[in-house]
Amino acid sequence: MPEVYGETSGLKKTVVDSLEQLYEFTVPFGQTITIDLAQSMAIITGQLNRETAVYINRRGNVVRVAVGDTKTVSLPETDGRRALNRLSGIRCIHTHPGGDSRLSSVDLASLREMRFDIMAAVGVRDGVQEISFGFISGYTADNYDVRTVGPLSLSEFAQLDLSYLTNQIERQLESKDTVSNLDQVEKALLVGVERQGEWDVSDSLSELAQLAETAGAEVVGSVWQKRSRPDAAYFIGRGKVQEISLARQELGANIVIFDDELSPAQQRNLEQALGIKVVDRPALILDIFAQRARSHEGKLQVELAQLKYNLPRLGGQGLVLSRLGGGIGTRGPGETKLEVDRRRIRSRINDIEQEIENLKKHRNLHRERRQAARIPTTALIGYTNAGKSTLLNKLTDAGVLAEDKLFATLDPTTRRIKLPGGKEILLTDTVGFIQKLPHQLIAAFRGTLEEVVQADLLLHIIDASHPQYEKQSQAVYQVLRELGADTKPVITVYNKTDKVDNQHIIERMVREPGSISVSALTGVNLDKLLTMIEDSLKSAVADTKLLLPYDNSGLLSRLYESATVHSVEYQSEGIYASVSLPPEQFERYRKYLAGDE
Repeated sequence: MPEVYGETSGLKKTVVDSLEQLYEFTVPFGQTITIDLAQSMAIITGQLNRETAVYINRRGNVVRVAVGDTKTVSLPETDGRRALNRLSGIRCIHTHPGGDSRLSSVDLASLREMRFDIMAAVGVRDGVQEISFGFISGYTADNYDVRTVGPLSLSEFAQLDLSYLTNQIERQLESKDTVSNLDQVEKALLVGVERQGEWDVSDSLSELAQLAETAGAEVVGSVWQKRSRPDAAYFIGRGKVQEISLARQELGANIVIFDDELSPAQQRNLEQALGIKVVDRPALILDIFAQRARSHEGKLQVELAQLKYNLPRLGGQGLVLSRLGGGIGTRGPGETKLEVDRRRIRSRINDIEQEIENLKKHRNLHRERRQAARIPTTALIGYTNAGKSTLLNKLTDAGVLAEDKLFATLDPTTRRIKLPGGKEILLTDTVGFIQKLPHQLIAAFRGTLEEVVQADLLLHIIDASHPQYEKQSQAVYQVLRELGADTKPVITVYNKTDKVDNQHIIERMVREPGSISVSALTGVNLDKLLTMIEDSLKSAVADTKLLLPYDNSGLLSRLYESATVHSVEYQSEGIYASVSLPPEQFERYRKYLAGDE
């Protein structure tokens, strides 16, 4: 039985039969349409007050029939020649209720995307009123050019020599080099959902646009919907799915990016409904991390996160594939390719986790050596693109890549820095945080983020020029809570103050104790920041002098393990040691305090 595509629910059987009978029409070679076929389409459109559409191949056979609403009809994908310098070999002819045959922007976008021989619109009002059509006339650097003709009468349109027109178009396309970059740049349509108590949807979509551009896509538009909770099947409403389908055709988008995490089922349903690739925010961030990772460990961590993200998104027969040991439903030719893929992914996950664990042990050894040397460590944390790498470069000449992009650097960098009092500390740059950070990434990067957990002091870098700096700060503390590092001593550093014109805003920011405004780019207040770091680290230890008895000289070796020993003097009454003690060690050595202490 021939299939009628589109909005067929609720149609009477007689109307469905009329639509199916359109498959029986044939059009003579080289002719655009027959008068009988056009009039039959007009009759059905008059009965339904909806658009109808037919696809006709170059043999003159009707290969697709579709029905839509009063304004639009969703065009199903069809096979055809898809080379960049060849047309599809299919013409699309559809009706416009109301009599206006002018091609809409959606019509022209479909013409470009599907590379139809022609796209024609039949204006219907008490029969066929007029016909207009469009065709591809060439291409520019990034898209096909189109021309429109009409309105024409039905007889004028039916007498056109379609073979001559398509030959001329393809000759012109073949006379130039194939457009190699038409399909290279991904054109993204962004989709967000506004929910109470979360980020403003426009701000969140603006950040998503930055992420998409960082990943190499061109953002062509965005839509959003206000919902109290996501739809189980599509995340957004079904009506919004249709709206996105039309918008992506009109804008020429070839990828749809959602601002939230989609379930595997939601992603699959959306791709089937929209006919193009659909990705969510976690997948986009994972893609950026994959591009940015440079070190061996960083690449392993990103691969691990991607594998854990993709594993549940391998479609198939569900639980049947997990019961290959025997029994009903499991006998047959052996493992399916899908189960082989799943088994390989699980095996690779285990291998990577083991390798990361080995790297973690090496990192722990380095950390123990630093702790044995009692060199204080300070970690730079903050929202992505807050200026952490720029600040590290300014303070230490580290030479770390610093760009005005999200997640410009991923791999942690540690450098020595001398404080004003002459004491040396270690300053570590860490991966930037972001709202809705994929939990797979937090798990994969947990080993690297342990540098934050083990640090003596945190410098929370905030982009003071960002309109959502307060919510960015909340997102950072959310990740710190997940890491168990939210109780660490923190200096809040408001960066990029050179971009803030109103001085009163800066003054209001730094009212809270333990905060400072700086500009890593110009160097403003960096000397004061170093003094604050020195004072904070001093308050974390107690500088004192101890008098240790000779009969308990083992205390000195333990001091070297747990404190910073500055000097040792052997005198008649005992061993004088000048040390810096952590607070938890102070009570233990209180009875050995020298007299002047």
